[in-house]
Amino acid sequence: MISNFTELIPGLPEELALECLTRLHYTAHRVASGVCRRWRELLHSRDFYYHRKRTGFTRKAACLVQSIPTQSESDGRKSAGSPSYALSVFDPVNGTWDRIEPVPKYPDGLPLFCQVASSEGKLVVMGGWDPVSWDPVKDMFVYEFTTRRWTQRKDMPSNRSFFAAGAVDGRVVVAGGHDESKNALNSALVYDIRNDEWTELTPMEEERDECEGIVIGSEFWVVSGYDTESQGRFKSSAESFDTETGTWKRVEDAWGVSQCPRSCVGLGKVGNLICWAESDPAVRVGACVVDLGDRTLVTGSAYQGAPHGFYLWQSGKLAKIEEEEVPDQFSGFVQSGCCVEI
Repeated sequence: MISNFTELIPGLPEELALECLTRLHYTAHRVASGVCRRWRELLHSRDFYYHRKRTGFTRKAACLVQSIPTQSESDGRKSAGSPSYALSVFDPVNGTWDRIEPVPKYPDGLPLFCQVASSEGKLVVMGGWDPVSWDPVKDMFVYEFTTRRWTQRKDMPSNRSFFAAGAVDGRVVVAGGHDESKNALNSALVYDIRNDEWTELTPMEEERDECEGIVIGSEFWVVSGYDTESQGRFKSSAESFDTETGTWKRVEDAWGVSQCPRSCVGLGKVGNLICWAESDPAVRVGACVVDLGDRTLVTGSAYQGAPHGFYLWQSGKLAKIEEEEVPDQFSGFVQSGCCVEI
């Protein structure tokens, strides 16, 4: 890769110049890209992203679809009407919070119940309901942290809501959910971020509405969900998609019967699926979890109507959960989230 980007910094050997730029924090990439064409090509390249990842200079952050607190909520009173949602970014190392620029098509709030996934340092936002009409949308957007800009991509082939999503090797897999007529789906699709292309996959064995997606190694798991005829009765099974062979495998007794899996599925110490809503009484309602590697962000409430809490679970021998102090503007309900390695 180094030979493709010569004379990055005049007077410095190529290897040393590359390492200087590798150590730039991602928030400086947008400004650095304006220095010269060679810097811009380097900082925007896929090879450079993976170079930073191999050398340990990427940063894992939690990206959250989060309600925006209104003035009345900050005063302790409930607000009327539907909440607006925005994208928040939490850096667990520095304990800092930031908000991503609104999607240009939806300047006043994200589509309700949209899904998020991340691959190669990019954030993908897809689907959901129009925040004004509540009609299902097929929109697909990708956010580049290097340029801090949104691009609208090719729409999802069909409307689907409450589906599972996850990213593996530069592709986003979506499965299950329901269509405009509230019929549960067993169909699955894969989106190639680099080529902006959708491809239909082999369908799952069963319909799975309100399911949850989780990536385990090279497999994409669709956890629980329910059929059209059994709405609200969640399955205990899951189905895993092998991205190398393109096949599905049913996994029995992977999930607790009648437990809604949305946003709260995690991976246990022995490779089993766990429900983070049961990890602590403080997050039993509206739990949302984002796996950040050596730590896990867990959000939720102790009871319906209670303030939303934010907690970091530190893994290791002395595993413990600690409450995070959050600025008021980032204290809203978290609908869903994902880990972004920037």
